[in-house]
Amino acid sequence: MEKTRPKITKATPQKDHTLLLTFENGEERVFDITPYLKNFFSELEDIEYFQKVYVENGSIAWPHGQDLAYDMLYYKSEPLVVSK
Repeated sequence: MEKTRPKITKATPQKDHTLLLTFENGEERVFDITPYLKNFFSELEDIEYFQKVYVENGSIAWPHGQDLAYDMLYYKSEPLVVSK
């Protein structure tokens, strides 16, 4: 049985349509939403609207009903690399 992915505790939108996501296990990951900016998610092209992201039940959502599940975000995101 596959281990459940951790839920999101914080989502920080960036100006390049990426999200800095903090998960309940302390991991920070970056998700690029650009490939998803069509159809139902096309409203997220507006950077001001994109910035209105919030965490709901461990996943992320926007005011007009767009949402993405934490397990998909974990799988499709990249670990945050901090330069020294």
